[in-house]
Amino acid sequence: HAGVLAQKDLDVLKDHLTAIKPMKAIFDRNYVRRLEGSHVKQASTKWDLAQMAREDIQRFKSDNGLDRVVVIWCGSTEIFLEPTAVHASVEAFETGLKNSDEGIAPSMIYAYAALTEGVPFFNGAPNLTVDFPVMLELARENAVPIMGKDFKTGQTLMKTILAPGFKARMLGVRGWFSTNILGNRDGEVLDDPDSFKTKEESKLGVLEPILQPPLYPSLYGDIYHKVRINYYPPR
Repeated sequence: HAGVLAQKDLDVLKDHLTAIKPMKAIFDRNYVRRLEGSHVKQASTKWDLAQMAREDIQRFKSDNGLDRVVVIWCGSTEIFLEPTAVHASVEAFETGLKNSDEGIAPSMIYAYAALTEGVPFFNGAPNLTVDFPVMLELARENAVPIMGKDFKTGQTLMKTILAPGFKARMLGVRGWFSTNILGNRDGEVLDDPDSFKTKEESKLGVLEPILQPPLYPSLYGDIYHKVRINYYPPR
């Protein structure tokens, strides 16, 4: 439509892409307010949704004759959620699922389903999906890895390239201002303040472990770090 991909490239992939049948998703607009879901699962509780996701994983492995799979979260950025008691243990989380606790976002349901099925989970969004004790507990119990915090393909990628160079040469940094100008769905989702908060927290946290301000206060102790994401609606 926008010419990002040439028609000749799409034609090569047509048969492969046509054969892929998307499953209904676990989606709740309360966590991604700028999107509408049409191909979504319906259930009475989040526990039921988790069981559906587990069945999807089992069916996918069986239908494709697979011994091992990996679940990668590529969904839109969810609203920022602070950890609560429901995230403290597996028992508390499962009780929360059965009670449809509002502290459990769709990405967490997918992570729970993957880990209980013994499947590694990779988080490609800045959501705090697996940054809770319950997910660490499930990962240890089932001996599977959890990993990732956003794909970091834009401004954060540039920070993680440039900042180590400044640090290696002991070049001081007084401030760092970074911005994105985004259109399409990604920009629309992040135009919601609560979804942006999730993204902002992830991006703001990347410089400190690289520059280590406590060890080099004269160089980085008072660094000003600002993150902006601007949505450009025209398409």
